Amino acid sequence: MKGLALDDLPEILTAQHIADYLGVSRRRVYEHFQLKAEAGGIPNFSFGNSKRVDKADFIRWKESQKGG
Repeated sequence: MKGLALDDLPEILTAQHIADYLGVSRRRVYEHFQLKAEAGGIPNFSFGNSKRVDKADFIRWKESQKGG
């Protein structure tokens, strides 16, 4: 999945999708899942024992990080 463009990502993202897109480890993504939004956390929701992210929320999060 490495080298994906934003348009290639599905509407519901996993930590692996985000890690591949950003070029970081999945562990780093999970660290951001644990942070509150005010602290730069990636908005997410639980699906069973897994975390998922709406693509629209990820795009908003990514854009908000550019100002910091």
